[in-house]
Amino acid sequence: MTKRKNNCSSGCLTKDHKSWGDCVRAKRVNLDPELADTQARKAWDRELEDFRDAKSQGINPRGTTRAKIDEAVRISNETGVAYG
Repeated sequence: MTKRKNNCSSGCLTKDHKSWGDCVRAKRVNLDPELADTQARKAWDRELEDFRDAKSQGINPRGTTRAKIDEAVRISNETGVAYG
């Protein structure tokens, strides 16, 4: 007697899909980076754009996070001298 091959992903609750692809599609897993969470992507892109803008003004933030960029810009504005 041959054992039936399970085509589902390890996290499947029903284990009744015809193929692994059917199983993943049923869970609505997003494998397409173009369809990734657009709000998170937009926030990331804005952060990087603000970092580039700061660098173009001679400001050198300690990192690319919003907090580091905002801190460097604030200090630069308060002192009149580019941070870093």
